[in-house]
Amino acid sequence: MRYKLLGKSGLRVSELCLGTMTFGEDWGWGSSKEVSKKIFDSYVDAGGNFLDTANGYTNGTSEKMLGEFIKNDREKFVVATKYSFNQKPGDPNAGGNHRKNLIQSLDASLKRLNLEYVDLYWVHAWDDLTPVEEVMRALDDVVKQGKVLYVGVSDTPAWVVSQGNTIAQYRGWTEFTALQVEYSLVERTPERDLLPMAQHFEMAITPWSPLGGGVLTGKYNQKTAGENGKRLESVFTHKKSERNLQIAQAVTEVAKELGCSSAQVALAWLRYQPGAVIPIVGARTFEQWQDNLACLNVELSEAVLKKLNEVSAIDLGFPHDFLSNEMIRDRLHGGTFNNVDRHRTTVTQYVREK
Repeated sequence: MRYKLLGKSGLRVSELCLGTMTFGEDWGWGSSKEVSKKIFDSYVDAGGNFLDTANGYTNGTSEKMLGEFIKNDREKFVVATKYSFNQKPGDPNAGGNHRKNLIQSLDASLKRLNLEYVDLYWVHAWDDLTPVEEVMRALDDVVKQGKVLYVGVSDTPAWVVSQGNTIAQYRGWTEFTALQVEYSLVERTPERDLLPMAQHFEMAITPWSPLGGGVLTGKYNQKTAGENGKRLESVFTHKKSERNLQIAQAVTEVAKELGCSSAQVALAWLRYQPGAVIPIVGARTFEQWQDNLACLNVELSEAVLKKLNEVSAIDLGFPHDFLSNEMIRDRLHGGTFNNVDRHRTTVTQYVREK
């Protein structure tokens, strides 16, 4: 396991983050405590130190298990949890991004984890109601109180994150250090705005669902959904499009050439992306986990990366395609664009340089 800086902080985190949404069987499909501990121990033995959970994962069981697993060596680990989702249906203030829910959610998470502080606290998803100033000030307050060391944001539009970090910069508040988004070979739309925005603010990127809801394992190309098929049918049905199955087929072809699994190829592709990209990797069974962890041993050639990039390519859309048009560039720069030493990277360049 190698280590990366968490954005522009000095915090060192392992190149794979252990996702613990499967820790606990409360939802009817997760891992038992014994299996979860096995996965955790294997991750730690490989040099892992970055742990991701949330207040709502398996109704709080994930946090409780994680707290037990790390209690004898807490300082070794970078513990990240989240708030936003409502834990008490019918109570309007038991969810959302506002200060009240942040405080009560954080206190409850610290109690379940049996910790005095968490290393990274995520806004889990944008609620479209709370002013961004309220969120940034409330996060800064819990940092100043010593309950949180760094803050991150997940599942939020790029313009909101940009606004939040800009406000924080000018008011001397704590900025978002990391961005969590769905990102994989079958979900590359964050490359339009979210990833270039994160690069601009020097934020780490932690992709969730790096296997595209299981599509990139190739199992849907084989017409088998496995034991967990029913859950994936309901949550990730939209992922099983013809386009995505073609991408999965290309991944399978590469895997056969390299002598590894399709999952390992898909995870390795993320590790080859520019910037501080740290995939969140989990598993329901120990065998799945062992296979996923082995992605650290997979090397992808330029030819393989080119093949995967081409089969999964997306349209950037407006205004990026418009601004990259040669006629428009000539109108803007009078034919001198390619002669300028540019220290900044545009959205279009960011994608194409990969």
